[in-house]
Amino acid sequence: MPIDVHAHYVPPRLLERIVEGAEDYGLTVVREPPSCALHFHHGPRIRPFFPELIEDADQRLDGMAKQGVDRQILSPWADIFGYGLPPDKAVRWHRLINECLAAHCARHPQRFSLFASVPLPDAAAAARELDFAVRTLGAVGAVVAANVEGVNLGEIRLDEFWAAAVERNVPVFIHPVQAKPEPRTQKFGLTQIAQYTFDTTLCVGSLIFSGVLDRFPELKLILSHGGGAFPYLMGRFDCMHGRMNRYDQGDVAAQNPSAYVRRFHYDTILHHPKALRWLVETVSAERVVLGSDYSFPPADRDPVASVLAAGLADTDVRRILDDNARGLFSGLASR
Repeated sequence: MPIDVHAHYVPPRLLERIVEGAEDYGLTVVREPPSCALHFHHGPRIRPFFPELIEDADQRLDGMAKQGVDRQILSPWADIFGYGLPPDKAVRWHRLINECLAAHCARHPQRFSLFASVPLPDAAAAARELDFAVRTLGAVGAVVAANVEGVNLGEIRLDEFWAAAVERNVPVFIHPVQAKPEPRTQKFGLTQIAQYTFDTTLCVGSLIFSGVLDRFPELKLILSHGGGAFPYLMGRFDCMHGRMNRYDQGDVAAQNPSAYVRRFHYDTILHHPKALRWLVETVSAERVVLGSDYSFPPADRDPVASVLAAGLADTDVRRILDDNARGLFSGLASR
């Protein structure tokens, strides 16, 4: 019963609610047929929604059937998190996102579950929203971007939020974001190829070196796209941890970075069987979960086949496709 932990969805009802009162959330809806785009008043202008991102439930279920996926843990689109919104509007915005996505999941409780988004960088507000989403909306975890308005997560005071995730025993899914391409990544698909994975890698470094993993040893974190470059660069991380001026750099990690490699969970979106097999050998099969990035251009359109192509033992395949997700998300324990 494969469970896809990396899939995105924006319920059509959310777009309807935005049109009804966009000003209340600090944004404007721009019609760009056949879809629309969001322009946030604090600056970001988000590209139009992809058709599959806002498809109806029957279309999504049909797509999952073609992939052989039984359940998706749904995340909103990271580009629309609006972390630069004024605090009051940010709280209302994320509550709207979560309520609309939860309503969609409630109509198909055996097929969809919810990652709640939260109003970062306000750690207290984020903790309250996570608590509400888990207790009231049935969220099985939270999703956050790897940076908040260009600042790495580990450089922001988020301990109250991390503590809430530990207290609720829910994982936090870290997803890269780059709403506007950097000058060097505007062409050749380099934002999707390199910038996203680079964003995740920077985030991981900030979480390790700032001591987040030491302060919260029970914190469960899931990394997108096979962990970016972190598993591949862990030797370089260790090298600089040993040689940098730790005081000047703010490095308070208690151990070498490679010692934390199995503190994270990693999705399978690597697009190459040898790369996936190497990841499994490096971090262990118990730390890898199925992911597709459903609806976006870099998506793995046949994620189950990708796992099978890696030539793993049957027990490892079962862990990655199903068992590991059930262990991470307590609400999915029963079959």
